[in-house]
Amino acid sequence: MPEGDTILRTARTLHRALAGHVVTRFESVYPQLTRVDADTPLRGRTIERVEARGKHVLMWFAGDLVLRTHMRMQGSWHIYRPGERWQRPRHEMRIVIETDAIHAIAFNVPGAELAAASEIERGPALSTLGPDVLSDDFDASDAARRISERNVTIADALLDQSAIAGIGNIYKCEALFAAKVHPFALVGSLSPETIARVVAAAAKMMRANVADAASGAMTARRTTGRADRRARFWVYGRRGQPCRRCGTPITRDAGTDARVTYWCRRCQPTSLE
Repeated sequence: MPEGDTILRTARTLHRALAGHVVTRFESVYPQLTRVDADTPLRGRTIERVEARGKHVLMWFAGDLVLRTHMRMQGSWHIYRPGERWQRPRHEMRIVIETDAIHAIAFNVPGAELAAASEIERGPALSTLGPDVLSDDFDASDAARRISERNVTIADALLDQSAIAGIGNIYKCEALFAAKVHPFALVGSLSPETIARVVAAAAKMMRANVADAASGAMTARRTTGRADRRARFWVYGRRGQPCRRCGTPITRDAGTDARVTYWCRRCQPTSLE
């Protein structure tokens, strides 16, 4: 599942390409979308804005309609000029939104909803989200409180979108390393200060990786702050390689739902308090 920074970049790219333009054609393989379009056509509506909410992309149309999409593991949005060849096969197309200048295509998007804004906001997909790490009004204290109420490991709690929205497996591993917290420690065994430290580490890393997104610049995701592309991460994807802090070989474990966790046994010991 994409990290929140990927979703934010996607939303900002779509916004730059589509905001202010009028829809000239809409197509979808999903009956639930085409039914709404048949009753309240998207054609002729102006695309007002596109924004990210956790791991959801929200496209707002004039007349109080919103398209919500979720990428899961395989989904993606592409933008093309009219007549430009798609980079993915047509059978992977799920949604097409065309304007005179840009065609936006959603490929392999498994989750999509088109409804009035109020209905989207009240729906379970958005109403249950925790504080969004990358939102301008991110409430770190609320996120830490929600995490503290989970009866799971801290690694699982960070991926619970109803506790804190936007964190994926990469930032889970990297934030826990930065905060020197054992990934499989039960939330109940951690102090409020430790949980707050993990939240702060995740927010700092994710925000650093979208600082250039507003200008459209695309850089490789990194958490170490190092320019070397070979040294982008502290622990993620580095099984058996030496820890960048202490030299201990990085450990890789599969947690619940086969979510892989990378961590350092010396820098993230079992006893932390």
